[in-house]
Amino acid sequence: MKSVNEKDVYLEINESVANIVFNRPEKRNAINYDMWRAIPHLIDQCEKNSDVKVILFSSNHEAAFSAGADISEFNDLRSTVEGAKKYTELTLKAEKAIMEVRKPTIAMVSGYCVGGGCEIALACDFRFSDENGMFGITPAKLGIVYSTPGTKNLVDLVGPSKTKDILYTGRLLEAKEALEIGLIDRIYPKKTIRTEVLKYANVICNNARISIEGSKQVVRNVLRGADEDSQDIMDLMNQSFVSNEYKEGVTAFLEKRKPSFK
Repeated sequence: MKSVNEKDVYLEINESVANIVFNRPEKRNAINYDMWRAIPHLIDQCEKNSDVKVILFSSNHEAAFSAGADISEFNDLRSTVEGAKKYTELTLKAEKAIMEVRKPTIAMVSGYCVGGGCEIALACDFRFSDENGMFGITPAKLGIVYSTPGTKNLVDLVGPSKTKDILYTGRLLEAKEALEIGLIDRIYPKKTIRTEVLKYANVICNNARISIEGSKQVVRNVLRGADEDSQDIMDLMNQSFVSNEYKEGVTAFLEKRKPSFK
C-alpha cells in the first residue's frame, strides 16, 4: 500500500483502488482552506497513476465523513467579497476535479455528511452510507447562496422540489430518507461498509476501463443536455472496437470464461 500523507487529507493507494481520506477528527473533518486546495492535486495523482481504476473518498473518523467547510476560517477568508470569491473558486475547483476525473469515484459515508462534505459526496459517481449517515446542505443557516454546480448535482439526483426542501430548510436527512429520495445509492451496516464498498469497487476494477470511462463521459454529456453522440464520443466508440480490451472481452465471451482486462 502506498500512502501520500497530507495530514488533514491524504491519499492511500491499494492495488487498483485509491482512497482519499479525510483525517481531521477533532473538527469532525471540517474542510479547511488547505484541504480544499489539496483535493485537486490528489485527484491528479490518481488520474496519472495507471494502476488506479477507482477513487474512493472516506474518513478516518467514524462520526463524520465531513461536517462541512471549516466555518472558523470564514471571518478571515470570507469576510470580504473578494475573499469570498477566492474561497468559492477554490471549492469549485475541488468539486470540478472530482466531477471531471475520468475514473469512477465513490463517497463512503459514515456519520455527518454536511455542507462542503455533502458537496464533495454529490460530486462523486456514487454515495454509499452506513446506517448512521446524516446528510444536509445548510447555506440557509449561514446566509450563503449555494453555487450552481453544487445545486445542479443535487437537482440531478433528487429533483427540484426535494432540492428546495433541503436548501430552504437546512435540515439533516437520515440515511434511510436520503436513500428513498435518491441522494445516496446504498446503505450498508457500519461493521461491513468498508468491505462492501471495496467489493463493489473491485467489480468495477475487473471490467473494461475504456467502457467505464466512456460510460462516465457519456452520462456527463447527457446531464449537460446532449441527446446525440458528440465527435469525441464517436471517436471513443471507434477506438474501443480496436482496443485490446474489446478483443479480450469478445474472446473471453466466446471461450466462456471471465475476461482478464490488463
